[in-house]
Amino acid sequence: MNDPNGLVYDDGTWHLFFQHNPYGTRWGNMSWGHATSTDLLHWEEQPLAIAQTFDEGGTAIEDIFSGSVVVDEGNTSGFGTAGDPPMVAIYTSAYTPAHPTRAGTQAQSIAYSTDHGLTWTKYAGNPVLDRGSANFRDPKVFRYTNPGTGESYWVMAAVEALQYKVVLYRSDDLRNWTHLSDFGPANATGGIWECPDLFPLPVDGDPANTKWVLVVNLNPGSVAGGSGGQYFVGDFDGTTFTSESTVSDAAAPDGDLFAGFDGGSYDGWTVGNEPGNWRNGPWGDAPASGTLPGQNAVSGFIGAGLVNGFNDGDWPIGALESPAFTIGDRFVNLLVGGGNHPHLEGTQLGNEPPAGRLLFDGFEFADGTTLADTGWEATGDLAAEPWRNPSTAGGDYYLGAKRLNTWEGGPRGDDNLGDLTSPTFTIRDGETDLSFLLGGGKRLDGSLEVRLLVDGEVVRTATGPEAGQLNWRSWDVAEFAGRDARFQVHDEATGGWGHLTVDHLVLGAEPAQSRSEETSVNLVVDGEVVRTATGRNSENLDWVSWDVAEFAGREASVRIVDNNRFGWGHVLVDQVMFSDAAAAPRIEGYDWLDWGRDYYATVSFNGAPDGRRVMLGWMNDWDYANDIPTGSWRSAMALPREVSLVTTDRGPRLAQRVVPEFAELERPDVAFTDGARPIAEGAETLPVSGDVVRIDAVIRPGDATAAGLSVLGDGESATRIGYDAASARLFVDRRDSGNTGFHPAFASIEDAPVALRADGTIALSVYVDRASVEVFAADGRTTITDQVFPNSGARAIGLWSEGGDARLESLRVTPLHGAMYREAGTDGATAAPPAAELTALTGPRNGPDADGAYDLKVKVGKGQPTTVVRLLEGGHVLDRVYRTSTSERTFAFHIAGAAPGEHRYTIELENSAGVTPGGVLVVRVAG
Repeated sequence: MNDPNGLVYDDGTWHLFFQHNPYGTRWGNMSWGHATSTDLLHWEEQPLAIAQTFDEGGTAIEDIFSGSVVVDEGNTSGFGTAGDPPMVAIYTSAYTPAHPTRAGTQAQSIAYSTDHGLTWTKYAGNPVLDRGSANFRDPKVFRYTNPGTGESYWVMAAVEALQYKVVLYRSDDLRNWTHLSDFGPANATGGIWECPDLFPLPVDGDPANTKWVLVVNLNPGSVAGGSGGQYFVGDFDGTTFTSESTVSDAAAPDGDLFAGFDGGSYDGWTVGNEPGNWRNGPWGDAPASGTLPGQNAVSGFIGAGLVNGFNDGDWPIGALESPAFTIGDRFVNLLVGGGNHPHLEGTQLGNEPPAGRLLFDGFEFADGTTLADTGWEATGDLAAEPWRNPSTAGGDYYLGAKRLNTWEGGPRGDDNLGDLTSPTFTIRDGETDLSFLLGGGKRLDGSLEVRLLVDGEVVRTATGPEAGQLNWRSWDVAEFAGRDARFQVHDEATGGWGHLTVDHLVLGAEPAQSRSEETSVNLVVDGEVVRTATGRNSENLDWVSWDVAEFAGREASVRIVDNNRFGWGHVLVDQVMFSDAAAAPRIEGYDWLDWGRDYYATVSFNGAPDGRRVMLGWMNDWDYANDIPTGSWRSAMALPREVSLVTTDRGPRLAQRVVPEFAELERPDVAFTDGARPIAEGAETLPVSGDVVRIDAVIRPGDATAAGLSVLGDGESATRIGYDAASARLFVDRRDSGNTGFHPAFASIEDAPVALRADGTIALSVYVDRASVEVFAADGRTTITDQVFPNSGARAIGLWSEGGDARLESLRVTPLHGAMYREAGTDGATAAPPAAELTALTGPRNGPDADGAYDLKVKVGKGQPTTVVRLLEGGHVLDRVYRTSTSERTFAFHIAGAAPGEHRYTIELENSAGVTPGGVLVVRVAG
């Protein structure tokens, strides 16, 4: 699943719809899934709500993209009745290339439900709003009432994604829509804008001082990189949203301009364009004046020109290097944009193989010679047509003309299944590394991989990068010197990227150097890259600052490198300056819902009770969402958050907290407390552990340069949460958090500026949930949400300090009951709970209940612990009680508002050893 959709509260039930692939664990087949909850804690998945649309031949012609749901209380749509109002979903119809009339466009459609969201009917008159656009999507609809006139109507906030605009419409019946106004571009304009939301909130709880909040999610280009959400605070008059928090791009900071690229030439820079491209790409003959053909709008540069590596699109590669200069000032400041492909140490700009023995002639067999002719064994589809192997098509960055490609190697493309296994070869003394070029699909379950076989056993494996370009991989094979081995390509994967491409196997004394895929700007001193920066997958340039004090007096140059031919394979640079002060990134001056990598597509529930504003975000990032190392499922939502507006020195801004319902999961009886003591320099493991916990800590950095917590640790790895005193920044460091190698963008540090409190401390609330951390600081004004994938059994919690001693003022670690799967946690049980008694004050023996309000009494048995008691009706959980060893044996569930008729209740008892079903109790309510 990905984006939350259709968040709505109706008659005691929270409804979560969500973008969903019903047929796989990666994005595709977009439909709306559905889950419901009565408490925001425990969710029950419902049947598929709104499915993608197929034509009569079974071809998908419409995907169901993001949107919202309203309860049409006045039946303005006519789909229900005033007494039984319908739910109406407003969603984006993303028409596929197979659609007969609207191929490739996006428009807004509606569906309705008259059974409280369980089943849905698509409106026959869809779409209801079509702008003829390919990127018009994600409608959030709400009911607006003019406070002066009392006029009431529906308002839709949607986006023109590539134009960085929120477009507002109004309707009286949810079927016919009239344009009101547009907002944007403003603040962060990286990637595309998506998933807007617009709602009012009182400032500091004062209903007489209400502001409106406009949420705009964007991908990529968030403050942490990749996917994220920004917001604006202002006013909405029923027609136009006016922001009070938009930040204008500031002029250049103080300093000496070294290169502004405004004079119509590169002025002494050495230009390395790749020959053979129409526009002499990537750099062209002169700096660009702005946006180039085929490029999204470029912004954030200063003056008349900039370096823009998009000449001839993303394909050309090359380098651009400045004249030499002597470093004098402490900082080099420059504007950088474009692709997020960093410079990595130890990589090569070319594609040279390592020295060594080339196996199997690099597959450059004479024409007409097949793999089978050279002793390779093929099975399955890869044996069906031997002439297909080796292949002469597929992949990029192969060497020569031929390679192995399991898409081309059989008649069924990505659905080919089978193995290609080499003849035996001997690993000689001194041949410590086997290197090869590998591309194609990624599977983590062993269904798509290359293998090294020694004595018939698989001793090494590798899978592809989910990309067509091949890159060098190496295995350390020193331990197998003198032994016979075979190389195997194993393909049991179907569907998209269900293939591998392999070329140029080399046995030698050194591993291959990986080919760099960078789009970077680098500071070069004595021929070495000593500072580097890359873009954010955004056409918006922002300030990067390098502290170069250690190189004062030395000669340097700035080298811009584009070594990437594919998506976001270009770099933008402007305003290279020398200064005594660091330039502040503009992006940090904008307002962000979260400063982590995994909080996206966040929107709020319509109709939440008691004036609450509850928001829910997708806990993932499109940089790596399809690759996270999970098995039969992929993706989760972050914890629901209640948001409010509070006064700050910048004006009203959002504060967030996990909804108070989550306090019900806390286990205070087994909480661990500590505090009012030093944190010595170094690291310590606390005498408490857990992977589903809430941690509340107050830390005084003191003399330390940094101090904080570690969670989900095991002695080898952990996720570190800390405060850097020098930069005054809160951070989450997941670079050594467990499994980080599944995608190059995952191992990262996320940080945010946070001032210490007046007493010199920082207060943190951290929710740890097995594969995630959500950090709340500054009374909820700053949050960082990150996924992590710790090693199995990693549950250790610790404290650490660097550069001196810090002080722990207070610490409380509170274990949490699970809200999914087994809820009981650890309770010492050795067997399932004993049976319990369920009785009622009213019921069959006493006649029908008069008013639908009564208590159901439970008396649990003795012996084994009973940790969770759930009350069910019709298979649905109505309520639950968490118990400890000191809880009373007898307690009651209170029922209020039960409808007339017969109600059949059951209870379910659980502890860590098992579940015990309860009996049935029938209560009749008078009509």
